[in-house]
Amino acid sequence: MRCGVEVAPVRAEPDDGAELVTQALRDEPLRVEERRGGWARIVTAYDYRGWLHEEALAEGEGQLPPRRAGDPVEEARSYLGTRYLWGGMTARGIDCSGLVHMSYRALGRIVPRDADQQEQAGVEVAAAEARPGDLVTYGEAGECTHVAFWLGAGRILHATGREEGLGVVAEPEPPELRAIRRRLVRL
Repeated sequence: MRCGVEVAPVRAEPDDGAELVTQALRDEPLRVEERRGGWARIVTAYDYRGWLHEEALAEGEGQLPPRRAGDPVEEARSYLGTRYLWGGMTARGIDCSGLVHMSYRALGRIVPRDADQQEQAGVEVAAAEARPGDLVTYGEAGECTHVAFWLGAGRILHATGREEGLGVVAEPEPPELRAIRRRLVRL
């Protein structure tokens, strides 16, 4: 199966009021695990599970972008100004880990969807060895809850919902994030 619509909300439960956990995009390959009351529990190509409306599905295998040369940070820059949307993965709304995921996906590389998974998938690097394009992870109490691209010279590029309407920005690393920085990792 594949996603047959431009963007399909993928929810935590088979209910329109349930949390948006991610989005399926046109022609993305999907595996259906269960069908219930007009909903399908799917698994994405990057092994993410959730529920979407059955009418968003189409026959066929689907495909992801082909691998090509490029810089994930430059791909991320194309989202500058995009509003923050928890679970979002498009230029109409995107979250921090969605920005990382989609920046790599545009280059034909599939990385995990969530910040904690992205942190685990990377190889930790020392701050002195960090280079533009590495990921910076943040969180408290042993849990990674935010991710950003390291730009160098103390600057990051990320999707933030910390202020109304902020969204995707390149900025000096805010002190409140620096205080909860966990790791610098390289994918």
